[in-house]
Amino acid sequence: MESLSIPQARKLALLSQGLPEKSSKTKSDSTTLRVFERLGYVQIDTISVVQRAHHHTLWSRNPNYQTKHLDQLVSSKRVFEYWAHAAAYLPMPEYRFSLPRKMAFKTGEQTHWYRHDKELMSNVLKRIEQEGPLMAKDFVSENRKSQGWGSKPTKQALECLFMQGDLMISERRNFHKVYDLTERVLPSDIDISLPSDYEHGRFRVMRYLKSHGFGNLSEMSYLLKGMKTQATQALNELVEEDEVTKVTIANSPYYVSREALSLLDKRVNRKRAKILSPFDNLLIQRKRAKSIFDYDYLLECYVPEKKRQYGYFCLPILWGGELVGRADCKVDKKLGVLNVIHLFVDVASKSTDAFWDDLDVELSRFTRFNGCESHVIHKVSVE
Repeated sequence: MESLSIPQARKLALLSQGLPEKSSKTKSDSTTLRVFERLGYVQIDTISVVQRAHHHTLWSRNPNYQTKHLDQLVSSKRVFEYWAHAAAYLPMPEYRFSLPRKMAFKTGEQTHWYRHDKELMSNVLKRIEQEGPLMAKDFVSENRKSQGWGSKPTKQALECLFMQGDLMISERRNFHKVYDLTERVLPSDIDISLPSDYEHGRFRVMRYLKSHGFGNLSEMSYLLKGMKTQATQALNELVEEDEVTKVTIANSPYYVSREALSLLDKRVNRKRAKILSPFDNLLIQRKRAKSIFDYDYLLECYVPEKKRQYGYFCLPILWGGELVGRADCKVDKKLGVLNVIHLFVDVASKSTDAFWDDLDVELSRFTRFNGCESHVIHKVSVE
């Protein structure tokens, strides 16, 4: 069995993810669309102490990214919103592979976190059919206990209809979802045939390997209920067909596609620092980040303040082909300042002038991306 060293594995992971990004003169949304085609999905998150995660992840791979790109891609039906391992934007050509999850919700094979109120769901669907796209706030619950919770039952009905595929999100207004009938949102030429287990398994395996370079069964089926059996069968077939090969990394078994192995002949730009989102595709699977990059990361906004080690919203820092630190950041919109509340760097990076030069350039870029005029580093610590 072939073996990859940790440096090779890191290189393969970074190149597959498009990190650090290459310079580009194109300012259109076509470059952003290529990011989706590379990654397969971009996770959505509501936290906004800095620019939201979906915009951040796209900007990390497209130096000319503008937030309007995402709206353009959704409105032109090249990207759609659904569920990967979490709420996400996905490339429209891969729509049919969202159908198994939708069918599972519709048949009850997979249960939703909201109770199915079939009468309410039917009424909600009928209103959208007759009136056109609607938001949750356009509905009022007859059984509301207070004005503040008035739309909760219909919001749940909308989400159930969305998860089972009857509704799609046609746009967002001030980050609020706008729901419409699926047939009115989908492009007319999109494939809506339900993939077989065989097709679905092969798609999930090859999609993961294209986006990440290599992976194991656990990573490929991460938070995808019922996917392990299909992925296992697909892996066995792909290995037999020589499309995928087994490798070891740090004595652990992995799979890698033949196409991905060719990336080892390319170079990683080690002179560019990148400030990443906590929800970036590179490290959303924390166990993988630890085993490959020796980077132990926990998003502490969900941790009680007194128990936080690094801060509310620490952003991972990539440099030299490694994850070398984290920055707890918050935007002050009134003053137009990006506050780096606490910057943590490892010992090796702290003593390297090139690191600080590259980080200063990246902080300036990140400042502009967040709509700020300046940044301030309040505290620095060595890990």
